[in-house]
Amino acid sequence: MNRNSLLRRPFKFKFFNATLYLIAVNVLVFALDYVWPTLTAILALSPQAVSYGWVWQVFTYMFAHANLTHLFVNMIGLYFFGTPVERSMGSYEFLLYYLGSGLFAGIASYAIYALSGAWNTILLGASGAIFALLLAFAVLYPKAMVYLYGIIPLRAPTMVMGYTAIEIFSSFVGAASSVAHLTHLAGFIAGVVYFPLRLGVNPVKRLRER
Repeated sequence: MNRNSLLRRPFKFKFFNATLYLIAVNVLVFALDYVWPTLTAILALSPQAVSYGWVWQVFTYMFAHANLTHLFVNMIGLYFFGTPVERSMGSYEFLLYYLGSGLFAGIASYAIYALSGAWNTILLGASGAIFALLLAFAVLYPKAMVYLYGIIPLRAPTMVMGYTAIEIFSSFVGAASSVAHLTHLAGFIAGVVYFPLRLGVNPVKRLRER
């Protein structure tokens, strides 16, 4: 594919700490929910609400969180993996990747809700986009070491493959939470598609580098 085509046309490289802006937006939304308690219900993905026309929820769900722990865990992941990915991609490409992956995961989740009849389930949190960042980090830094729980050293590709296996397994054994696990997998899939389609990079080949 021609690099000058619209799909492959690169952004001018610029770094402006978009990761921190994303974290700030997530924290702000969480804080505003205390002032406006219905905000989470407006932003979180409800399949019934989307069906009635609240289509923005397939995007906005990634900025709403259930509680402080949920927010903290996702923002830690966003900071530690998002920052190096942004430095490598540039801020504009990073934002397109992160937000696009989150949107894809939201649309995929809604489709799963609709097909499975899980109309009363609510999806919220940035984890779909965060899982896409885990993949991006491993693709861009295949030789990097990640310390699981701050103790166990793993190469980044091993971490990604391990998390993928866990999510696939969990989606089959945890009926009540299977949609959330499939949302995480959708984040991975978005990244796998994005790298060759947008950047001309084979993610599988990069993950297998020694």
